Amino acid sequence: MQEYKTVEIAADDFFIEKKSRFIGYVKPVKTQDEAVAFINEIKSKHWDATHNVYAYVLRENNIQRYSDDGEPGGTAGVPVLDVILKAGVTDVCVVATRYFGGTLLGAGGLVRAYSHTSKIALEAGHIITMAECSVIETAVDYSFYDRMNTLLTDVGANVISTDFADNVKLTFSLKADKTALLQDKLTDMSAGKYTLNITGTIFDKVK
Repeated sequence: MQEYKTVEIAADDFFIEKKSRFIGYVKPVKTQDEAVAFINEIKSKHWDATHNVYAYVLRENNIQRYSDDGEPGGTAGVPVLDVILKAGVTDVCVVATRYFGGTLLGAGGLVRAYSHTSKIALEAGHIITMAECSVIETAVDYSFYDRMNTLLTDVGANVISTDFADNVKLTFSLKADKTALLQDKLTDMSAGKYTLNITGTIFDKVK
């Protein structure tokens, strides 16, 4: 499976345009059920909003969906979706909530406002790259722990857990094609004392 970009966290941001308040919500999702549940959650939270526009893109069956939620056709859902597609992110849902401020924005103004709402939502959610990673375990002496942490940071590993017992057992993920590089560096740094044990694979963020 190829690398892909998504958002790291559920987040939100807002701005005011001619007294209309636009709130952009974003969440990483993997299925239509998750996307619909998130949309319904925001609609319930903002039941009194003028519009709750949304768009989502999924890796699952290359699904793309959007809704203008009462705004003129092509001025809301499509711009939100377009920003997602241009950013190259997937497994993501954006809901753009609008409270009308009394001033009409016109078709062009709506497109710009909903595009901006989608953009600030994605930025708030932190766009990351996901790739196939090895899940790796290793155990090192306490005296080597700081150097091991520095080494993991240098190669872009994500520490999953750290168990402090007789020694320090680390479980982490690392992009699969960097595993050999890490083992070489670890061998050099520890004079061959420590080795890596690959226990599986997952998709995780990479740096």
